[in-house]
Amino acid sequence: MSRSLSSGLRSLRTAAFGADPAGERLARIHRSPNFADGSFQNPVGAQSRPSGSTAVEFAKVYFRKEERLRRSPTGTVPVHATTLADLAKPPASGLRLTWMGHSSVLAEIDGRRVLFDPVWGERCSPFSWVGPKRLHPVPVPLAALGPVDAVVISHDHYDHLDMPTIKALAGTGTVFAVPLGVGAHLERWGVPADRLRELDWHDSTKVAGLTLTATPARHFCGRGLRNQQHTLWASWAVTGPEHRIYHSGDTGYFPGFQDIGAQHGPFDATMIQIGAYSEWWPDIHMTPEEGMRAHLDLQGGRPSGVLLPIHWGTFNLAPHPWSEPGEGTVDAASRAGARIALPVPGQPFEPAADLVPSEPWWRGVAVEPGGGWPRVVPGAPGTRHSEDAEDTGEPEAARVG
Repeated sequence: MSRSLSSGLRSLRTAAFGADPAGERLARIHRSPNFADGSFQNPVGAQSRPSGSTAVEFAKVYFRKEERLRRSPTGTVPVHATTLADLAKPPASGLRLTWMGHSSVLAEIDGRRVLFDPVWGERCSPFSWVGPKRLHPVPVPLAALGPVDAVVISHDHYDHLDMPTIKALAGTGTVFAVPLGVGAHLERWGVPADRLRELDWHDSTKVAGLTLTATPARHFCGRGLRNQQHTLWASWAVTGPEHRIYHSGDTGYFPGFQDIGAQHGPFDATMIQIGAYSEWWPDIHMTPEEGMRAHLDLQGGRPSGVLLPIHWGTFNLAPHPWSEPGEGTVDAASRAGARIALPVPGQPFEPAADLVPSEPWWRGVAVEPGGGWPRVVPGAPGTRHSEDAEDTGEPEAARVG
Protein backbone atom coordinates (compact mmCIF):
# COMPACT_ATOMS: atom_id res chain seq x y z
CA MET A 1 0.00 0.00 0.00
CA SER A 2 1.41 3.42 -0.94
CA ARG A 3 2.33 5.91 1.78
CA SER A 4 -0.21 8.44 0.51
CA LEU A 5 -3.02 5.84 0.53
CA SER A 6 -2.05 4.69 4.02
CA SER A 7 -2.07 8.29 5.21
CA GLY A 8 -5.49 8.83 3.64
CA LEU A 9 -6.94 5.77 5.34
CA ARG A 10 -5.57 6.90 8.71
CA SER A 11 -7.24 10.27 8.27
CA LEU A 12 -10.59 8.50 7.90
CA ARG A 13 -10.07 6.55 11.13
CA THR A 14 -12.10 8.67 13.52
CA ALA A 15 -12.60 7.83 17.20
CA ALA A 16 -15.63 5.71 16.31
CA PHE A 17 -13.33 3.14 14.74
CA GLY A 18 -11.94 2.44 18.20
CA ALA A 19 -8.39 1.31 18.85
CA ASP A 20 -6.23 -1.67 18.02
CA PRO A 21 -5.07 -3.92 20.87
CA ALA A 22 -1.49 -3.33 21.92
CA GLY A 23 0.96 -4.13 24.71
CA GLU A 24 -0.11 -6.72 27.26
CA ARG A 25 -3.61 -6.85 25.76
CA LEU A 26 -2.14 -7.94 22.42
CA ALA A 27 0.19 -10.39 24.13
CA ARG A 28 -2.78 -11.94 25.90
CA ILE A 29 -4.58 -12.25 22.57
CA HIS A 30 -1.59 -14.06 21.09
CA ARG A 31 -1.62 -16.48 24.05
CA SER A 32 -5.29 -17.31 23.60
CA PRO A 33 -6.05 -20.91 22.59
CA ASN A 34 -8.60 -19.43 20.20
CA PHE A 35 -6.01 -17.34 18.33
CA ALA A 36 -3.99 -18.94 15.52
CA ASP A 37 -2.38 -17.93 12.23
CA GLY A 38 -2.69 -14.24 13.06
CA SER A 39 -6.40 -14.09 13.97
CA PHE A 40 -9.09 -15.43 16.24
CA GLN A 41 -10.62 -18.66 14.97
CA ASN A 42 -14.20 -19.87 14.93
CA PRO A 43 -15.18 -23.13 16.65
CA VAL A 44 -16.36 -24.20 13.18
CA GLY A 45 -15.10 -22.61 9.97
CA ALA A 46 -17.14 -19.66 8.69
CA GLN A 47 -17.27 -17.43 5.63
CA SER A 48 -18.23 -13.95 6.78
CA ARG A 49 -19.35 -12.30 3.53
CA PRO A 50 -20.00 -13.01 -0.16
CA SER A 51 -16.96 -12.76 -2.40
CA GLY A 52 -16.25 -12.44 -6.11
CA SER A 53 -19.18 -13.06 -8.41
CA THR A 54 -21.48 -13.90 -5.49
CA ALA A 55 -21.05 -10.35 -4.20
CA VAL A 56 -22.28 -9.02 -7.55
CA GLU A 57 -25.28 -11.35 -7.44
CA PHE A 58 -26.03 -10.23 -3.89
CA ALA A 59 -25.93 -6.56 -4.91
CA LYS A 60 -28.44 -7.19 -7.72
CA VAL A 61 -30.89 -8.73 -5.27
CA TYR A 62 -30.27 -6.22 -2.48
CA PHE A 63 -30.92 -3.13 -4.58
CA ARG A 64 -33.92 -4.48 -6.51
CA LYS A 65 -36.83 -2.06 -5.92
CA GLU A 66 -39.40 -4.67 -4.89
CA GLU A 67 -36.97 -6.18 -2.40
CA ARG A 68 -36.10 -2.78 -0.94
CA LEU A 69 -39.77 -2.07 -0.20
CA ARG A 70 -40.22 -5.37 1.64
CA ARG A 71 -37.15 -4.74 3.79
CA SER A 72 -38.65 -1.73 5.59
CA PRO A 73 -41.80 -1.16 7.67
CA THR A 74 -44.69 0.54 5.89
CA GLY A 75 -45.61 2.71 8.86
CA THR A 76 -44.55 3.71 12.34
CA VAL A 77 -43.07 0.82 14.30
CA PRO A 78 -44.86 0.61 17.68
CA VAL A 79 -42.79 1.30 20.79
CA HIS A 80 -43.99 0.59 24.33
CA ALA A 81 -45.25 3.83 25.88
CA THR A 82 -44.81 3.15 29.60
CA THR A 83 -41.42 1.47 29.83
CA LEU A 84 -40.00 3.61 32.63
CA ALA A 85 -43.14 3.30 34.75
CA ASP A 86 -43.14 -0.47 34.28
CA LEU A 87 -39.45 -0.75 35.18
CA ALA A 88 -40.03 1.23 38.39
CA LYS A 89 -41.79 -1.82 39.83
CA PRO A 90 -39.51 -4.72 40.80
CA PRO A 91 -40.12 -7.99 38.91
CA ALA A 92 -42.30 -10.31 40.96
CA SER A 93 -40.40 -13.39 39.80
CA GLY A 94 -36.92 -11.92 40.14
CA LEU A 95 -36.31 -11.98 36.38
CA ARG A 96 -37.51 -9.47 33.79
CA LEU A 97 -36.31 -8.73 30.26
CA THR A 98 -36.86 -5.56 28.25
CA TRP A 99 -35.94 -5.68 24.57
CA MET A 100 -34.93 -2.17 23.51
CA GLY A 101 -34.61 -3.14 19.83
CA HIS A 102 -32.05 -5.07 17.77
CA SER A 103 -29.78 -6.90 20.27
CA SER A 104 -30.09 -4.39 23.13
CA VAL A 105 -31.75 -5.99 26.17
CA LEU A 106 -32.03 -4.85 29.77
CA ALA A 107 -32.06 -7.91 32.02
CA GLU A 108 -33.15 -7.51 35.64
CA ILE A 109 -31.97 -10.67 37.33
CA ASP A 110 -31.99 -11.44 41.06
CA GLY A 111 -31.93 -7.80 42.07
CA ARG A 112 -29.24 -6.77 39.57
CA ARG A 113 -29.38 -5.06 36.17
CA VAL A 114 -27.41 -6.17 33.12
CA LEU A 115 -27.51 -4.27 29.82
CA PHE A 116 -26.60 -6.32 26.75
CA ASP A 117 -25.22 -4.74 23.55
CA PRO A 118 -26.63 -1.26 24.18
CA VAL A 119 -27.01 0.73 20.95
CA TRP A 120 -28.84 4.02 21.39
CA GLY A 121 -27.34 5.69 18.30
CA GLU A 122 -29.29 6.64 15.18
CA ARG A 123 -26.99 4.74 12.82
CA CYS A 124 -24.84 1.64 13.20
CA SER A 125 -21.88 3.23 11.44
CA PRO A 126 -18.63 5.08 12.21
CA PHE A 127 -20.17 8.13 10.53
CA SER A 128 -23.28 10.11 11.46
CA TRP A 129 -24.31 10.74 7.85
CA VAL A 130 -24.22 7.27 6.32
CA GLY A 131 -24.97 3.69 7.29
CA PRO A 132 -28.05 1.69 8.38
CA LYS A 133 -30.48 4.03 10.14
CA ARG A 134 -32.72 3.17 13.06
CA LEU A 135 -36.28 2.18 12.02
CA HIS A 136 -37.85 3.08 15.36
CA PRO A 137 -36.88 5.38 18.22
CA VAL A 138 -35.27 4.00 21.35
CA PRO A 139 -38.03 3.26 23.88
CA VAL A 140 -36.24 4.99 26.77
CA PRO A 141 -33.63 7.78 26.86
CA LEU A 142 -30.37 6.27 28.06
CA ALA A 143 -29.98 8.86 30.81
CA ALA A 144 -33.42 7.94 32.18
CA LEU A 145 -32.74 4.20 32.27
CA GLY A 146 -31.10 4.36 35.68
CA PRO A 147 -28.01 2.58 37.01
CA VAL A 148 -26.95 -0.80 35.67
CA ASP A 149 -24.52 -3.18 37.37
CA ALA A 150 -22.94 -4.50 34.18
CA VAL A 151 -22.82 -3.70 30.49
CA VAL A 152 -22.13 -6.80 28.42
CA ILE A 153 -20.82 -6.55 24.84
CA SER A 154 -20.92 -9.51 22.45
CA HIS A 155 -18.51 -8.15 19.81
CA ASP A 156 -17.30 -4.94 18.22
CA HIS A 157 -19.52 -4.54 15.14
CA TYR A 158 -21.28 -1.17 14.95
CA ASP A 159 -24.77 -2.56 15.55
CA HIS A 160 -23.57 -4.02 18.87
CA LEU A 161 -20.90 -1.59 20.06
CA ASP A 162 -21.94 2.05 19.69
CA MET A 163 -19.40 4.71 20.65
CA PRO A 164 -21.86 7.44 21.76
CA THR A 165 -23.70 4.94 23.95
CA ILE A 166 -20.49 3.66 25.55
CA LYS A 167 -19.27 7.20 26.18
CA ALA A 168 -22.53 8.01 27.93
CA LEU A 169 -22.27 4.88 30.07
CA ALA A 170 -18.56 5.37 30.83
CA GLY A 171 -19.36 7.99 33.46
CA THR A 172 -21.95 5.93 35.33
CA GLY A 173 -19.63 3.67 37.30
CA THR A 174 -20.91 0.46 35.68
CA VAL A 175 -18.65 -2.49 34.91
CA PHE A 176 -18.13 -3.51 31.28
CA ALA A 177 -17.74 -7.21 30.40
CA VAL A 178 -16.33 -7.64 26.90
CA PRO A 179 -14.63 -10.29 24.76
CA LEU A 180 -10.84 -10.32 24.58
CA GLY A 181 -9.43 -7.33 22.67
CA VAL A 182 -12.62 -5.25 22.70
CA GLY A 183 -11.40 -3.37 25.76
CA ALA A 184 -9.05 -1.35 23.54
CA HIS A 185 -12.03 0.38 21.95
CA LEU A 186 -13.65 1.14 25.29
CA GLU A 187 -10.48 2.55 26.83
CA ARG A 188 -10.12 4.93 23.89
CA TRP A 189 -13.68 6.12 24.57
CA GLY A 190 -13.05 6.85 28.24
CA VAL A 191 -13.84 3.64 30.11
CA PRO A 192 -11.29 3.21 32.93
CA ALA A 193 -9.27 0.00 32.77
CA ASP A 194 -10.32 -0.96 36.30
CA ARG A 195 -13.96 -1.16 35.16
CA LEU A 196 -13.21 -3.53 32.30
CA ARG A 197 -13.57 -7.29 32.51
CA GLU A 198 -12.03 -8.64 29.30
CA LEU A 199 -12.74 -12.34 28.81
CA ASP A 200 -11.70 -15.16 26.52
CA TRP A 201 -14.15 -17.95 25.77
CA HIS A 202 -14.97 -19.97 28.89
CA ASP A 203 -13.63 -17.24 31.20
CA SER A 204 -15.96 -15.99 33.94
CA THR A 205 -16.10 -12.90 36.10
CA LYS A 206 -18.19 -11.98 39.13
CA VAL A 207 -20.10 -8.70 39.09
CA ALA A 208 -22.51 -7.73 41.87
CA GLY A 209 -23.13 -11.35 42.79
CA LEU A 210 -23.72 -12.47 39.20
CA THR A 211 -21.43 -14.79 37.24
CA LEU A 212 -20.82 -13.59 33.67
CA THR A 213 -19.26 -16.15 31.34
CA ALA A 214 -18.05 -15.53 27.79
CA THR A 215 -19.08 -18.52 25.71
CA PRO A 216 -18.20 -19.42 22.10
CA ALA A 217 -19.98 -18.07 19.05
CA ARG A 218 -19.53 -18.47 15.29
CA HIS A 219 -19.02 -15.01 13.87
CA PHE A 220 -16.25 -12.46 13.13
CA CYS A 221 -15.15 -9.00 14.27
CA GLY A 222 -13.82 -5.66 13.14
CA ARG A 223 -14.57 -1.94 12.98
CA GLY A 224 -11.75 -0.67 10.80
CA LEU A 225 -11.07 -0.44 7.09
CA ARG A 226 -8.78 -3.42 7.55
CA ASN A 227 -10.09 -6.29 9.64
CA GLN A 228 -7.25 -8.04 11.48
CA GLN A 229 -9.50 -10.34 13.56
CA HIS A 230 -7.74 -9.18 16.74
CA THR A 231 -10.92 -8.82 18.78
CA LEU A 232 -12.95 -11.79 19.89
CA TRP A 233 -16.70 -12.33 19.53
CA ALA A 234 -18.76 -14.17 22.15
CA SER A 235 -22.13 -15.22 23.43
CA TRP A 236 -22.80 -14.82 27.16
CA ALA A 237 -24.23 -16.86 30.01
CA VAL A 238 -25.28 -14.92 33.12
CA THR A 239 -25.99 -16.82 36.31
CA GLY A 240 -27.53 -15.34 39.45
CA PRO A 241 -28.47 -16.94 42.76
CA GLU A 242 -31.88 -17.95 41.37
CA HIS A 243 -31.90 -17.47 37.57
CA ARG A 244 -29.88 -18.16 34.43
CA ILE A 245 -30.04 -16.31 31.11
CA TYR A 246 -28.20 -16.49 27.81
CA HIS A 247 -27.50 -13.87 25.12
CA SER A 248 -26.30 -15.21 21.76
CA GLY A 249 -24.75 -12.05 20.34
CA ASP A 250 -24.29 -12.72 16.63
CA THR A 251 -23.57 -16.28 15.57
CA GLY A 252 -24.12 -18.92 12.98
CA TYR A 253 -25.48 -22.23 14.14
CA PHE A 254 -22.87 -24.68 15.45
CA PRO A 255 -22.88 -27.78 17.68
CA GLY A 256 -21.31 -25.87 20.58
CA PHE A 257 -24.72 -24.71 21.80
CA GLN A 258 -25.20 -28.15 23.30
CA ASP A 259 -21.98 -27.81 25.31
CA ILE A 260 -22.91 -24.30 26.48
CA GLY A 261 -26.27 -25.57 27.67
CA ALA A 262 -24.72 -28.54 29.45
CA GLN A 263 -22.20 -26.34 31.27
CA HIS A 264 -24.30 -23.26 32.06
CA GLY A 265 -27.97 -24.10 31.47
CA PRO A 266 -30.74 -24.82 31.33
CA PHE A 267 -31.77 -21.18 31.09
CA ASP A 268 -34.88 -19.40 32.28
CA ALA A 269 -34.67 -17.31 29.12
CA THR A 270 -32.52 -17.16 26.02
CA MET A 271 -32.03 -14.10 23.84
CA ILE A 272 -31.32 -15.51 20.39
CA GLN A 273 -30.28 -13.80 17.13
CA ILE A 274 -32.85 -14.62 14.44
CA GLY A 275 -32.41 -11.73 11.96
CA ALA A 276 -29.99 -10.35 9.34
CA TYR A 277 -29.43 -13.84 7.90
CA SER A 278 -28.85 -14.58 4.24
CA GLU A 279 -27.91 -17.40 1.91
CA TRP A 280 -24.93 -15.19 1.05
CA TRP A 281 -23.49 -15.53 4.59
CA PRO A 282 -25.07 -18.67 6.10
CA ASP A 283 -22.22 -19.31 8.55
CA ILE A 284 -22.38 -16.19 10.71
CA HIS A 285 -26.07 -15.40 11.32
CA MET A 286 -28.88 -17.82 12.15
CA THR A 287 -32.28 -18.09 10.52
CA PRO A 288 -35.28 -18.30 12.89
CA GLU A 289 -35.36 -22.07 12.45
CA GLU A 290 -31.67 -22.30 13.36
CA GLY A 291 -32.23 -19.94 16.28
CA MET A 292 -34.93 -22.23 17.63
CA ARG A 293 -32.62 -25.20 17.17
CA ALA A 294 -29.95 -23.34 19.17
CA HIS A 295 -32.48 -22.58 21.91
CA LEU A 296 -33.41 -26.25 22.20
CA ASP A 297 -29.73 -27.25 22.27
CA LEU A 298 -29.10 -24.77 25.08
CA GLN A 299 -32.01 -26.30 27.02
CA GLY A 300 -30.75 -29.85 26.76
CA GLY A 301 -33.03 -30.68 23.84
CA ARG A 302 -36.23 -29.76 25.71
CA PRO A 303 -38.52 -26.81 24.86
CA SER A 304 -38.11 -25.19 28.28
CA GLY A 305 -37.63 -21.57 29.23
CA VAL A 306 -38.64 -18.67 26.99
CA LEU A 307 -36.93 -17.55 23.78
CA LEU A 308 -36.74 -13.81 23.14
CA PRO A 309 -35.90 -13.19 19.45
CA ILE A 310 -33.29 -10.44 18.99
CA HIS A 311 -31.24 -8.82 16.21
CA TRP A 312 -34.16 -7.81 14.04
CA GLY A 313 -36.71 -5.05 13.49
CA THR A 314 -34.48 -2.05 14.24
CA PHE A 315 -31.91 -1.85 11.42
CA ASN A 316 -32.08 -2.99 7.81
CA LEU A 317 -29.01 -5.23 7.50
CA ALA A 318 -29.95 -8.07 5.14
CA PRO A 319 -32.02 -8.80 2.01
CA HIS A 320 -34.86 -10.65 3.75
CA PRO A 321 -38.25 -8.91 4.32
CA TRP A 322 -38.44 -6.83 7.49
CA SER A 323 -41.16 -8.99 9.04
CA GLU A 324 -39.70 -12.37 8.07
CA PRO A 325 -37.62 -12.99 11.25
CA GLY A 326 -40.69 -12.49 13.44
CA GLU A 327 -42.91 -14.69 11.29
CA GLY A 328 -40.22 -17.35 11.09
CA THR A 329 -39.81 -17.40 14.85
CA VAL A 330 -43.55 -17.87 15.41
CA ASP A 331 -43.57 -20.76 12.94
CA ALA A 332 -40.46 -22.39 14.43
CA ALA A 333 -41.87 -22.12 17.96
CA SER A 334 -45.18 -23.64 16.92
CA ARG A 335 -43.48 -26.63 15.33
CA ALA A 336 -41.06 -27.12 18.24
CA GLY A 337 -43.67 -26.66 20.97
CA ALA A 338 -41.48 -23.95 22.48
CA ARG A 339 -42.39 -20.77 24.33
CA ILE A 340 -41.48 -17.41 22.86
CA ALA A 341 -41.99 -13.79 23.84
CA LEU A 342 -42.81 -11.18 21.18
CA PRO A 343 -42.66 -7.79 22.89
CA VAL A 344 -42.72 -4.51 21.02
CA PRO A 345 -39.51 -2.56 21.69
CA GLY A 346 -39.47 -1.38 25.28
CA GLN A 347 -42.14 -3.78 26.60
CA PRO A 348 -40.87 -5.50 29.78
CA PHE A 349 -41.94 -9.07 30.50
CA GLU A 350 -41.18 -11.77 33.05
CA PRO A 351 -40.34 -15.15 31.50
CA ALA A 352 -41.85 -17.01 34.46
CA ALA A 353 -45.17 -15.17 34.32
CA ASP A 354 -48.34 -16.86 33.09
CA LEU A 355 -48.64 -14.22 30.39
CA VAL A 356 -45.97 -12.97 27.99
CA PRO A 357 -46.33 -10.71 24.93
CA SER A 358 -47.24 -12.94 22.01
CA GLU A 359 -49.07 -11.07 19.26
CA PRO A 360 -47.29 -10.63 15.88
CA TRP A 361 -47.31 -6.84 16.32
CA TRP A 362 -45.22 -6.22 13.19
CA ARG A 363 -48.05 -7.22 10.87
CA GLY A 364 -49.69 -3.82 11.18
CA VAL A 365 -46.67 -2.06 9.67
CA ALA A 366 -45.22 -4.63 7.27
CA VAL A 367 -45.77 -5.49 3.61
CA GLU A 368 -48.27 -8.36 3.65
CA PRO A 369 -47.12 -11.51 1.82
CA GLY A 370 -48.89 -12.42 -1.39
CA GLY A 371 -50.77 -15.28 0.24
CA GLY A 372 -51.71 -13.23 3.30
CA TRP A 373 -50.49 -13.60 6.86
CA PRO A 374 -50.34 -17.13 8.28
CA ARG A 375 -53.06 -17.94 10.79
CA VAL A 376 -51.89 -17.92 14.39
CA VAL A 377 -52.55 -21.43 15.69
CA PRO A 378 -54.87 -21.55 18.73
CA GLY A 379 -53.20 -23.04 21.78
CA ALA A 380 -49.69 -22.96 20.37
CA PRO A 381 -47.05 -22.28 23.03
CA GLY A 382 -46.58 -18.55 23.60
CA THR A 383 -49.35 -17.56 21.18
CA ARG A 384 -52.99 -16.65 21.27
CA HIS A 385 -55.38 -16.96 18.38
CA SER A 386 -56.31 -13.50 17.16
CA GLU A 387 -60.03 -14.41 17.04
CA ASP A 388 -60.08 -15.13 20.79
CA ALA A 389 -60.12 -11.46 21.71
CA GLU A 390 -61.23 -8.12 20.40
CA ASP A 391 -58.76 -6.72 17.90
CA THR A 392 -57.55 -3.49 19.50
CA GLY A 393 -54.49 -3.12 17.31
CA GLU A 394 -52.29 -3.44 20.41
CA PRO A 395 -49.97 -6.38 21.18
CA GLU A 396 -51.62 -8.96 23.39
CA ALA A 397 -50.25 -11.06 26.19
CA ALA A 398 -50.91 -14.78 26.13
CA ARG A 399 -50.71 -17.60 28.58
CA VAL A 400 -47.67 -19.82 28.30
CA GLY A 401 -46.81 -23.19 29.68
